[in-house]
Amino acid sequence: MSIHHITAGSGGPPIVFIHGFSCDHTDWAPQVAHFSPRHRVVAVDLPGHGQSKAPGTDCSIEAFGVAVASLMRRMDLPPAIIVGHSMGCRVAPEVAVQAPDRTAGVVLIDGSQFNAATDTLMRKVIGEGKLDAALQGMFAAMFNEKSAPSVKAAIVERALALPKDVAQQMTLDSVRYDLARLEPTLAAVKSPMLVIQTTVTNERRERVPVKKGEAAPYFDMLRRVVPGVEIEALEGCGHFPQIDAPAETNALLERFIAKVAKR
Repeated sequence: MSIHHITAGSGGPPIVFIHGFSCDHTDWAPQVAHFSPRHRVVAVDLPGHGQSKAPGTDCSIEAFGVAVASLMRRMDLPPAIIVGHSMGCRVAPEVAVQAPDRTAGVVLIDGSQFNAATDTLMRKVIGEGKLDAALQGMFAAMFNEKSAPSVKAAIVERALALPKDVAQQMTLDSVRYDLARLEPTLAAVKSPMLVIQTTVTNERRERVPVKKGEAAPYFDMLRRVVPGVEIEALEGCGHFPQIDAPAETNALLERFIAKVAKR
């Protein structure tokens, strides 16, 4: 499946940026600007998102992984740093497993793991025709006082504009993937992995800022299935640190890339 993407710069290792649910490549503009003077950077629009038009029936985490891995092969990229945000934290390890020869490292930015209760809840929400309201509430909770109001409004509006078949499909497919494939896929990644976390979901399913040294089931899972994973808590940010705190996010990426390059 051909997908829209932008590319800039030169130098290695290249960096491939993968956005989250209802998002697109423009979320990575601060990173493209920062890294392109020294690295070849690629930012994609996943199928059904941005300028990569596709029906919901063609959308799944595995299909997204195939699309990005195929793009990397067509571009003949040398081993790259694959960076995923939110839903992209499922796609990035999928790409790494499908294209290990093209993967130098994996970075997950504010990922999560859904449980069976979430599957039941989201099927009920969709069945009652309340997905738009649920998405509006979820996305509104992804920002804090650091977030520019115009950015928050634009991202919420974009989420509500996602084609309904894609929105419904990927809402359920992300949960399905977490229940069936997330852990074995993460365990199969052979490249170094960095996790940059800014929020966690509490027992009331509320998104709250992360605190350094905080315990969380998601962290426990990552340490259990990914030996040697690095987890960095970035405090004071919402769910989009690449936009709200680009300098801090870029610094963590820089440090990880330097370590990978020395391997």
